[in-house]
Amino acid sequence: MNPSTAIATVLLDELIRQGVRDVVLAPGSRSAPLAYAAEAAERAGRVRLHVRVDERSAAYLALGLAKTARMPVPVITTSGTAVANLHPAVLEASQGYVPLILLTADRPQELRGTGANQTTDQVKIFGSATRWFHEFGTPERRAGQQGIWRSVIGRAVAESRGYPSGDPGPVHLNVPLRDPLVPDQLDETDVDWPEGLDGRPHGEAWLSLRQPDSHPRGVVTGPGIAPVPRTLVLLGHLPTPHHSSELAELADAAGWPIMAEPFGAYRRGRVTPNGPLVLRAHDWVDQHLPERVLVGGRVTLDREVARLLRNPAVTVESVTPLTSWADPGHVVRRVHDWDDIERSHQAVASCVDRAWASQWRTAGQVVAAAAEPLIEGSWPSGPAIARTVVHNLPAESGLYLGSSNTARDVDLARDPREIMPGVVAVGNRGLSGIDGVVSSAIGFALSRAPHPSFALMGDLTFLHDTNALLIGPREPRPDLTIIVMNDNGGGIFGTLEPGRESLAGPYERIFATPTDTNVSELCAAHHIEHEYVAQADVLAERISRPAKGIRVCEVPIDRAGQREFRAELAAAAAAALTP
Repeated sequence: MNPSTAIATVLLDELIRQGVRDVVLAPGSRSAPLAYAAEAAERAGRVRLHVRVDERSAAYLALGLAKTARMPVPVITTSGTAVANLHPAVLEASQGYVPLILLTADRPQELRGTGANQTTDQVKIFGSATRWFHEFGTPERRAGQQGIWRSVIGRAVAESRGYPSGDPGPVHLNVPLRDPLVPDQLDETDVDWPEGLDGRPHGEAWLSLRQPDSHPRGVVTGPGIAPVPRTLVLLGHLPTPHHSSELAELADAAGWPIMAEPFGAYRRGRVTPNGPLVLRAHDWVDQHLPERVLVGGRVTLDREVARLLRNPAVTVESVTPLTSWADPGHVVRRVHDWDDIERSHQAVASCVDRAWASQWRTAGQVVAAAAEPLIEGSWPSGPAIARTVVHNLPAESGLYLGSSNTARDVDLARDPREIMPGVVAVGNRGLSGIDGVVSSAIGFALSRAPHPSFALMGDLTFLHDTNALLIGPREPRPDLTIIVMNDNGGGIFGTLEPGRESLAGPYERIFATPTDTNVSELCAAHHIEHEYVAQADVLAERISRPAKGIRVCEVPIDRAGQREFRAELAAAAAAALTP
């Protein structure tokens, strides 16, 4: 089987699994793989195929088919002006809230901008008229693609139907295809491909969505979140702090253990201490796998989480308060809207496998006991500073976290059980960049008054936004303590691939990027109070008894050794959980 036939076969199969029952085709050469797949599906009795020679008419036919059925109808076209001819129906579907899926074939990337025939820029060609756009990577003969293809189809159907709380409308999927564009033979029975292309067993959709108004095959129609006894709840970055609290309360009602990134506001008693270190004990995790991981928000800090979610023995479900959900690994199997949390409390009450949950909580305690002396003895490392800050925050205070190493240091080192009640932690995790963090922290602090606020960040994050300190004499100023962990450069790169010893040659100049900036003098220029802090007890005092106004506490740290220290912590966690 060639790559173009493979992706076309999978896309049509997954559309049908999602409940699609009609497909409209406008013939063309580049779209031939999709045409063959649609015709084969019709002969198998799985779908009804409609062929039209004019793309404009084809799109309006699909619109009429979908208008009352409310299930999206795919329209298959070739590349070039064929795609443009869909636009009138797309506009009508957008304004009329009609679900459509525009499945447009395209030239592969290497033929674009070369004058190749029937080639135009099809990327987001319909502008704001579509609810969602996605361009597939050009299919290749290798394993690891079908999960991505099926996941994208699931999201496309959901976006087109307006799930979970948006408006239905058209979705555009652009499919670059290389020659050969026809199957090696019709009705291929011997599928020679590096991975299975059969999808989930029993005809189940790759991604299932609760849809109370209809019941297509492969879509969950239950009342909410199922009472799966061995469920691990994973709290990521959510739009507001109270979202974390609501999902944590559901976990408490069920008795499920929680792992949480350091964002949000919630009762932290059930959160697994030093969660990222527990996940680094691979043997222990593999022996105590959850049946399901219930994910709330975007999980961005730790690669070990991705390893857990990719395990085929674990079902991944997402709960979202938005019209979209995070799934970078293409592993989410079901999506719940936020209302499912409230309606599920009674159904999941005390459903947990108590022995299994106790093992997870005990693992957190054991790892915390092993990690605590290492972290405290590493002062002034990033984890040691982060631990000192978060464990001394006053009740009801707010913490704004910088990106890069800072948020990861907090995630790695904190014991949630030792954080005071009412603490709210947030960060700029939309794009996880370092830009504008000081300004954002000042705005956060102003909104939190009269409660004290803190910001923890690295030196590059601080320097990137020092214009935030340009505050006029008549402007309101918050009570904000900014802790700057100054390792004179981009320390995070030392913990990533560029930090390998074999790549040390150009590392300092193009990744570490030391600035040698005098933070004290910079603060003086803005009339901002500055203090060097070299001892843990002094930093703890500055946090537990914060001063008024804006002040900067600069803690100098050594960039060297961070990679090795993380490896030492991981080894200690694994050893602590080894019988």
